Amino acid sequence: MNLLLIATAIALAPPTAEGTHDHGPQLGQLSLQSSCKPATKALLEQGLGWLHSFEYAPAEQAFAEAAVADPRCAIAHWGVAMSNYHPLWAPPTPAELAKGGAALAKARAVGGSKREQDYVAAIGTFYADSDRVDHKTRALAYTAAMEQLHLRYPTDDEAAVFYALSLVAAGTMDDDPAFEREKAAAGILNSVLARRPDHPGVAHYLIHGFDYPQLATFGLEAARRYAAIAPASAHAQHMPSHIFIRLGLWDEAIKSNLAADAAGRAYARSKGLPGEWDQRLHAMDYLAYGYLQTGQDREAERVLDQLNAIKSVEPPAFTVGYAATAIPARLVLERRRWKEAASLELHENVRGFAPLDKFAWGKAHIHFARAIGAARSGNPALARIEVAQLNTIEQSIVVPPGTYDWRKQVSIERQVAEAWLAFADGRKKDALRLMRAVADLDDATEKHPVTPGAVLPAREQLGELLLELGRPAEGMREFEAALVRSPRRLAALYGAARAAKRAGNASQASRYYAAVLEVAGKGEPTRAEVREAREHVAQHAAR
Repeated sequence: MNLLLIATAIALAPPTAEGTHDHGPQLGQLSLQSSCKPATKALLEQGLGWLHSFEYAPAEQAFAEAAVADPRCAIAHWGVAMSNYHPLWAPPTPAELAKGGAALAKARAVGGSKREQDYVAAIGTFYADSDRVDHKTRALAYTAAMEQLHLRYPTDDEAAVFYALSLVAAGTMDDDPAFEREKAAAGILNSVLARRPDHPGVAHYLIHGFDYPQLATFGLEAARRYAAIAPASAHAQHMPSHIFIRLGLWDEAIKSNLAADAAGRAYARSKGLPGEWDQRLHAMDYLAYGYLQTGQDREAERVLDQLNAIKSVEPPAFTVGYAATAIPARLVLERRRWKEAASLELHENVRGFAPLDKFAWGKAHIHFARAIGAARSGNPALARIEVAQLNTIEQSIVVPPGTYDWRKQVSIERQVAEAWLAFADGRKKDALRLMRAVADLDDATEKHPVTPGAVLPAREQLGELLLELGRPAEGMREFEAALVRSPRRLAALYGAARAAKRAGNASQASRYYAAVLEVAGKGEPTRAEVREAREHVAQHAAR
């Protein structure tokens, strides 16, 4: 399969429609075949549009309303079941599994066309025996069922697109450096794209399938089209930033998440939520990340202020647990404010709404920030306490088969902290050994889609440690390796510039300091990275 053809096809496909139908939310151009009453058509297509943009709550609501309009509409009940299965997010809760199972029972009872019942049977493989069979086994059974559905109805675009999504999801469950499932999904989506250039699922799932350092460039055109295809969806405004961040396109990432933030606030108001919608916090984490890369500290601080002003969030999902803890940790660590990091506390409002009792890995971000801050500000005793807390959290996390390994992510944070603790204790050889090992582990571990990136990438930390050990030439190599996985990250550019300067490599130092200014030159002039880069460039020009 030629991935370049996919990117080219998306680039050449002009927008042809703004909405699912004439008077509904603008979610893309969709058409869902069904034997249901004509009165359900708009609701079914609206539910499908929300579903393809992972807006599961409004999707379920639209399908449920269609089921009220026509109780014998099997595909409406199918839609409710689909809305409670989140292929690339956290596994369904017991309550969601029960709700989806009940919807499936209704779908089976009302009958419908053979094609509709085949759709129902396919998702039924995921819900079957959920009390006994693990998530991964059921998810892969669903992928196999969707493959058969796609083969049975080769001209059915929805069968093709949902099968492609199931392949992308299956790809996240196994370590495949060749990305065979993602590439197969891209081939299927490309075939639909030729007929349906404004199908939201095509652009959305191409972005997810290419959301890897090795593939991100192939997702760029899909990223630049998806928001315009489904402007009513906050997730569609946000999702392109996954590719923008993978490629270091910070201005586009910021623009994407400003739009997602606004859409998230608008959705909360439209639904009368007492607080905020969880998708707004997801966008806020990405927004803070983008601001920090461009040196826009005041804007990043404004995001934190907005977070701390929030009183409640619905639903209390894993997106909330991640953003609520990652944002404050990023702000202190990315700006090298070690003493502030050592005493980091969550705001009382955040402690009130963040569901950290369910997502222990969220707590780890705070202990990680404290451990790094303490070790790097000369307080190894406190760092030792925080490393122990990280170890306790790591040991408490259970990872069901087929789910993201949050325990490994906490382990990576714990090992980075242990390396800095060893350095603070004067155990330099141990520090270097630990940091090299965790850098290799981090490189071999894919991030979860909930995050724009690690709070502190381990490969960057290895470069930092080598600088502290007086080995700048080696440090520069590590920063350059970090930039391969995360292009144009400010900390890695700045680290490479400092390392090159200390190693006596003037041309490389100038190149990296110029890159720092290219990325963050319009940011805060007091930011250390910007100030040092400007001084270097000025001195070089004077010579």
